[in-house]
Amino acid sequence: MTAISGDDDPLAWTLVQAVGAIRCGAISSETLTNLSLERIDKLQPTLNAFISVDRAAAITAARAADARLASGATIGPLHGVPLAHKDMFYRAGAVTTCGSKIRRDQVHARTAEVLTRLDAAGAIELGRLNLSEFALGPTGQNAHFGRACNPWDPAVITGGSSSGSAAAVAAGMAFAALGSDTGGSVRLPAALCGVAGLKPTQDRVSARDIMPLAPSMDCVGPLARSVADLALIFGVLTNASAEAAPVPAWAADALADRPSLKEVRIGIPEGPDHEGLDADVAANLAQSRADLEKLGARLVRIALPDFNLLCELANHVSMYEAARTHAEDFATRPQDFGPQVRSRLAKAHEITPEDYECALKARPDMRRAVAVAFEACDLIHLPVLAMTPPRADTVDVDGGPALAAMIAALTRYTRPISYLGLPALAQPTGFTTGGLPLSMQWVAPPHGEAALFAAGQAFERLRGGPAPPPRASRRQA
Repeated sequence: MTAISGDDDPLAWTLVQAVGAIRCGAISSETLTNLSLERIDKLQPTLNAFISVDRAAAITAARAADARLASGATIGPLHGVPLAHKDMFYRAGAVTTCGSKIRRDQVHARTAEVLTRLDAAGAIELGRLNLSEFALGPTGQNAHFGRACNPWDPAVITGGSSSGSAAAVAAGMAFAALGSDTGGSVRLPAALCGVAGLKPTQDRVSARDIMPLAPSMDCVGPLARSVADLALIFGVLTNASAEAAPVPAWAADALADRPSLKEVRIGIPEGPDHEGLDADVAANLAQSRADLEKLGARLVRIALPDFNLLCELANHVSMYEAARTHAEDFATRPQDFGPQVRSRLAKAHEITPEDYECALKARPDMRRAVAVAFEACDLIHLPVLAMTPPRADTVDVDGGPALAAMIAALTRYTRPISYLGLPALAQPTGFTTGGLPLSMQWVAPPHGEAALFAAGQAFERLRGGPAPPPRASRRQA
């Protein structure tokens, strides 16, 4: 485990450090949970990261975790650490709003499998996190609960739809969070808030008993401060299968054997799809690639399918399925959707069944084309966003061509990966000249999460560890 200094702010620890501190008795779960709740009390009025906080249940669970540890009972890999999750993962007997007016009071009979796994691993749940309404929106806008704000600058978007998840992790309100990613909804908020985010291989993590949006592209993924944190949670969430070896519940030292990327081939896509980046993004991406070469990686040029075409195909699949998911409510109570979501669902009804079928039929050919690219490389290196983090007042449009253009610009590098079902990791790489987070995206072949973790950890180590927390969330602020 990573060493922990007595002078450290516990809420600046990584998840792996927090797990280690509880196990060795350096801090109790109750103390850590109370510190998290105090941070939430302090920052929630500004950040609006949470929809609900269950203080009494969290403290009760933390005390039970401490008692279990003291008794010498077997404990799980997340024992006693406070987490929080996007408010779309159902829990039996509890309200799950999905960030909407329509489901504001909806109670479910069953608990999502991913929450059951986290419970069994010993995690403490602090509450439910804000999100774009029905997980449909890349900026984090929410007409019903208000948008979650970025801890680096509240005027800047968090990204969406896992807006509260990224804001809470970045601000030290929770040590990790679950989000969902249908077209970038884990990776975009992770990038914009300066944390790490994983979109696993499609169907690698159970989506049972969570709110559906576009079932053939929906994907559950974690957000956390470090790559090792993501690996730890991923190990809890995944099962072994005949097709994929199990990923262990890694702790920090489980990745420490990869100090370099020697002989690893990193694919750099060529073509106009991968040009036209903002100056800060381009410079940061170039520096990150130079750093990869310092680690021994070999950069190779590769050809990928047209990203504009992939984005169009992804849109046909995701929005056609989203329109079907919400068809009944949209027909009977359209006024209860927020303006942006209502506009997008109305536009989605223009996608014909033929468009949808064509997009589904094109997917195997596109996957084969990418598989050819992976014959020349082990991982693909991309931006998460082509632009620097935008202000909310420049992107919060409610409809028309401006909305479509904004969404296309934000999801240019994330939608194609979701359409292809590939695993991808968003990892912080530095800051703009104005001090806002920048990020890169690793993409692996199907079931290549272990390679993502190893490469991400090597890069993180070269850069001196996880990105620092925003100043506003530090204890001395």
